[in-house]
Amino acid sequence: MSLLKSAKSLVPLFDRVLVQRVKAASKTASGLYIPEQNVQKLNQARVIAVGAGINDTNGNKIPLSVQAGDLVLLPDFGGTNIKIGEDEFILYRDQEILAKITE
Repeated sequence: MSLLKSAKSLVPLFDRVLVQRVKAASKTASGLYIPEQNVQKLNQARVIAVGAGINDTNGNKIPLSVQAGDLVLLPDFGGTNIKIGEDEFILYRDQEILAKITE
């Protein structure tokens, strides 16, 4: 049994970033449905929440490179998977995220 009720109840610490993968299209442009086993797992995700950052050796706060709402490119492996209800999230360190996608 999980104590987490929603993603809003999970606040990342330090330089952690909580993301949710963008789901691949399950239907083609012409309206045909793609079988679930043929739908590819995308390496794109939406940032849900970010930590406050970490301090450098002088005590200055190092800001994170992404913020909530950003679309990012994820590595193939890594992160900590978290399941809240039917939704799946992944917790990464800021430096593990490969790129920010500008729309």
